[in-house]
Amino acid sequence: MTGPIIVDAHEDLAWNILTFKRDYTHSASETRKNEQDTIAPQVNGDTLLGWQDYQRGKVAVVFSTLFAAPARRKLGEWDSQCYDSDEEAHVRYRAQLDAYDRLVEEHPDMFQKIETQADLATILAHWQREDTEEHPVGLIILMEGAEGVRQPAELEDWYLRGVRIIGPAWAGTRYCGGTREPGGLTQDGYALLDGMAEFKLTLDLSHMDEKAALEALDSYSGAIIASHANVLNLLKGSGSNRHLSDEVIQGLVERGGVIGIVPNNGFLRPGWREVEGRSDVTLQDYVAHIDYICQLAGDALHVGIGSDFDGGFGLQSVPAEIDTISDLRKIISILEQKGYTEPDITAILGKNWLVKLQNTIPEAL
Repeated sequence: MTGPIIVDAHEDLAWNILTFKRDYTHSASETRKNEQDTIAPQVNGDTLLGWQDYQRGKVAVVFSTLFAAPARRKLGEWDSQCYDSDEEAHVRYRAQLDAYDRLVEEHPDMFQKIETQADLATILAHWQREDTEEHPVGLIILMEGAEGVRQPAELEDWYLRGVRIIGPAWAGTRYCGGTREPGGLTQDGYALLDGMAEFKLTLDLSHMDEKAALEALDSYSGAIIASHANVLNLLKGSGSNRHLSDEVIQGLVERGGVIGIVPNNGFLRPGWREVEGRSDVTLQDYVAHIDYICQLAGDALHVGIGSDFDGGFGLQSVPAEIDTISDLRKIISILEQKGYTEPDITAILGKNWLVKLQNTIPEAL
């Protein structure tokens, strides 16, 4: 397949591997068949991800999360990746990191961790090869919610095990306010950011309450992104602190940040519910969020893809044109119709994230 590669800045792979035993070496269609009589599609939707779908879509790099929810937000008895304490969060995150290590050890031809510039260069070089249509997908480890970090002194260990990006919030945490639980950075939050800066870890503002995000933009000296977040101004009436205000978007642009847009129908149309079906939400709605950020920034250098696929939703909750992640390439023609150039589209699909990685992850360990 010709055209630019895709970098997806947010997928909860380990959470799905441990919660539902999803096998991402299979295609999405294979997994859907295997899960027909299980709870997985009932509570998380039909999967949108699989190795063959990465190949078809030229999805070369994925920001792969460590994610666990606080017990107060547990969704049911099936929801095994929850914690009651910092200690339990630490255990959950370590187990998910172990899951990624097993994945790459058992299937090195399909998945490889990216920890250094050399690792990234190896992945990108493989995707440029013309003698094969099968390429390994590179995994960048992103910690979503930081309560698995019991104290800043532990950041060195997480760094040495491959974590390169940390988002302090999902719900509110002891570090800051988060989705549906507002508040600014706490004293522990500022200490966490100080520790992250020592290891040049990238800060992910996704899920942080606006107050906390603005405080972080003012105080954090390292690189800042929003791996998966949409435009609040296009979701008026949502009443959610999950989306990015213009002030936060402008702050990210000024700091050289990149924002990954989520193709979840509820993040594209305020009040959308799965029972309404998918037909009324399209990739035009998705591109509207990309275009909004480009217009606000004055260029196409601060936006990308952050699908959040399989992260609490699936096929039933994405625009009508999408069957698997490979269909995200369909935004190319929509962007062209809007006047975006080939370099713009290459940037949006993946280059913006690659430039950020090339400027932030270490040359070597």
